[in-house]
Amino acid sequence: MRALRTLRPRRLPAGRTMAAAAAAVAAGSGPGGGRGPVLTPGTMNPAVRRVEYAVRGPIVTRALQLEQDLRQGVPKPFTEVIKANIGDAHAMGQKPITFLRQVTALCLCPELLDEPSIPQDAKGRARRLLAACAGQSAGAYSASPGIELVRQDVARFLQRRDGVPAKPQDIFLSTGASDAIVSILKLLVSGEGGSRTGVLIPIPQYPLYSAAIAELSAVQLNYYLDEEHCWALDVAELRRALAEGRQHCCPRVLCIINPGNPTGQVQSRQCIEDVIKFAFEEKLFLMADEVYQDNIYAEGSAFHSFKKVLFEMGPPYSEVVELASFHSVSKGFMGECGFRSGYVEVVNMDPDVQQQLAKLVSVRLCPPVPGQILLDTVVDPPQPGDPSYELFIAEKKAVLSALAHKARLTQEIFNQVPGIRCNPVQGAMYSFPRIELPPRALDAAKAQGQAPDMFFCMKLLEETGICVVPGSGFGQREGTFHFRMTILPPTEKLQVLLEKLSSFYTKFVKEYS
Repeated sequence: MRALRTLRPRRLPAGRTMAAAAAAVAAGSGPGGGRGPVLTPGTMNPAVRRVEYAVRGPIVTRALQLEQDLRQGVPKPFTEVIKANIGDAHAMGQKPITFLRQVTALCLCPELLDEPSIPQDAKGRARRLLAACAGQSAGAYSASPGIELVRQDVARFLQRRDGVPAKPQDIFLSTGASDAIVSILKLLVSGEGGSRTGVLIPIPQYPLYSAAIAELSAVQLNYYLDEEHCWALDVAELRRALAEGRQHCCPRVLCIINPGNPTGQVQSRQCIEDVIKFAFEEKLFLMADEVYQDNIYAEGSAFHSFKKVLFEMGPPYSEVVELASFHSVSKGFMGECGFRSGYVEVVNMDPDVQQQLAKLVSVRLCPPVPGQILLDTVVDPPQPGDPSYELFIAEKKAVLSALAHKARLTQEIFNQVPGIRCNPVQGAMYSFPRIELPPRALDAAKAQGQAPDMFFCMKLLEETGICVVPGSGFGQREGTFHFRMTILPPTEKLQVLLEKLSSFYTKFVKEYS
């Protein structure tokens, strides 16, 4: 009977018709009535609205539309869109490293272990990794900080690199370095008003940092790299940014990108030591983004990890300076962006906080297991005498030498053009040239509600099909204009791109002068 009663229509209040009830709902006076959607631009999280990510911003959206137009036969003054906006090596034609892909393929399809053409060392690696996976399957979840075996291999890689002990329990595998960077920032952001966490970031910066800071409602504190000295980091500028920040927030974090993105500078060992001393004196947590550590091109430049320098400095620095350093398979000679794999190593982190980090990463279950497998091949590559060694070394050298050549080519061609100035691309995968824009171009940009360098980059895209990112998306000193362009396209295509871009700039300046 109770079930039957629930099926009976509700009685309307005396004197109220169905039509009247419907009218009340439409007017908003009835239950659930007349309401619009719960989630609107006005009710959504305001922190998300503040997030911007220039690398995949409006100019890239337009580039995708132009690609669609070309596929549909719409006439354009170019035959293809060249997306030089992002460091996606394989999308630009770079070939995968054979050993990395063989081991990953074997783990994903173990039947290939019977394939006689695949070297025995790749098969041995795959069997070792599958044995470390639950159910001996790459499709199973791993432990939240990552497969223990892979964490051990990362620790051995770091010990070989730095000559300093590394512990697997201090290493957290992640969905690319970006995921780990956001996790560490989540731990660090706290307080309200004047006690809210301030985060020092370089300008120009990789927009992940400003986006994460906005999403977490932290306070962004800019320190400017010195363009006149190859984008060097100056401790006096750090002190200026810190002093200004302390007037309205609580600076607790110093982010360093080395080698630099978008600027391509490689920091000297002395500079790193100065930064560590600064962090020690000012009680700042250091975040070292070192994902381009394999990408060093300039003569006399060398990669020095923050951890290695920290421990070479010894006490008291090595005992108390808190450091999180990040690496990824997306860059370097690997370029395996789509596998989304990386790690963070934490140094001198409070044990109770480290437990909270372990809890935080457990919420997203685990990083992609195929990415963890590929990461293992990066940190533990073939050794001399292994069947795969010679091919691995040849492929690695070919990628890095080609990038070094393209870094020099980019600088040389841009610096031949009056009005463009490009610092040496010492490392990473990008150039960040400065461009002079005439006053009429600034006025035209203002009339369209665009930043001047966005106006230039959009015109460049519409007329040449070349997609680069305006410097305003990375930050720059007031009154200066830049763009970021990857050096990843094949050499022949890069040369054409550089020449077309240079010609367009000359034409643009003439048009607006």
